[in-house]
Amino acid sequence: IDGKGDLEYTQPVNLESDQVPALERQNITEALHTGVKAIDACFTFGKGQRMGLIAGSGVGKSVLLAMLTKNTQADIVVIALIGERSREVKEFVTETLGEDGLLRAVIVAESVSSSPVKRIKGAKLAHTIAEKYRAQGKNVLLLVDSLTRVAHAQREIGLAIGEPPTAKGYPPSVFALLPTLIERVGMGNSSEGSISAFYTVLAENDDRSDPIVDISRATLDGQIMLSRKLADAAHYPAIDLEGSISRVAEKIVAPSQTRQARFIRRLWSLYNQNEDLIQIGAYESGSNTVLDTAIALKPKIDQFLIQQNNEVFSYEDTLGLLEQLESESQ
Repeated sequence: IDGKGDLEYTQPVNLESDQVPALERQNITEALHTGVKAIDACFTFGKGQRMGLIAGSGVGKSVLLAMLTKNTQADIVVIALIGERSREVKEFVTETLGEDGLLRAVIVAESVSSSPVKRIKGAKLAHTIAEKYRAQGKNVLLLVDSLTRVAHAQREIGLAIGEPPTAKGYPPSVFALLPTLIERVGMGNSSEGSISAFYTVLAENDDRSDPIVDISRATLDGQIMLSRKLADAAHYPAIDLEGSISRVAEKIVAPSQTRQARFIRRLWSLYNQNEDLIQIGAYESGSNTVLDTAIALKPKIDQFLIQQNNEVFSYEDTLGLLEQLESESQ
C-alpha cells in the first residue's frame, strides 16, 4: 500500500484465533477520549469497547472515522479497509493518516474489486494483527470500514456454495461470521492490553431495520447513528442523539456527566418530537416548560454538537462546555 516493498515475515499465522475466555477478560473501567464532543459527552467510549457507526451512504461515516483515527489515543492503530473504492483507500493513507499517522498504524486493504475470499481474509487478518499487539500489552484501536462489505463478501461465498438465502438474501453463515469476528475484540486478560474498535455499518436505503444493522446493534457495545436529515442540514458530524447509545458509558463516567448527557438528549428528543408544531407556529409558549427550555437551547445544543473535522476537543473542554450548557438551562 505504501510503496515500500513486500512485508518480511518469519512464520505464518492462523486467521482463526482463539477468543479470550469470558471470565478471564478484564472489565471496561476507563474512558477512551475521541476528541469528538458529541461522543465524549453523550456516548462516552470505553477502552476495550466495540462501537458501530451506522448510517446510509454519503452521510459522513468515513469522515467521522477519520476524525476518530487522528484524535483517539492508542499505542497502535489497526485499520481494515474492506470493500472500499481504491480512491478512498489512497486518500485515507495519504491524506487522513499522512506520514505521522502511518508511524503508529497498520493498514489492511482489500478494495471492492478484490475477490470475496480475499475481503474476508483481510478482515480476519486485521483482527489477528490487533490481537497480537494486545497480547504484547498494548492498547490497540481497531477501525473496520466496513462491516457491511464483510457481510456482502460472505454472502457471495455462501450463495455460491449453495447456502439458502434468508433476510435480504444473506445466508446463515453471515450471521455466524459477524458475531464471531466482533467477539475477538475487547479487553484481554490481566497480562494483556486492550482492543477498542469502531465498525462502520451501511444502512442500505437508510433502513435501520436492515439485518446487518440489527445483528451489529445486538452484538456491539453501542452504536452511533448518523442522520441524513442532519447531514443535509450541514450538521456535522451528523450524530442522531435519539438512536445512539453507549452501553458502558454510565460505568466509566461521573454521575454528574450522566445526568447532563441525559438532560441534553431529553431536550433534543423533545424538540424533534414537536418540531412540526414549532415550525408552523402552532405551539404556544408556556404549555410545556421543558419544551420551552428545549426551544430556547436548541441553537446552543446544535453549536455544541457541531464540530469541524480538523477540530479536536480535550475531554476537560468538552465537560466544561457540557456544564455550561446545563447551567444556561436553569
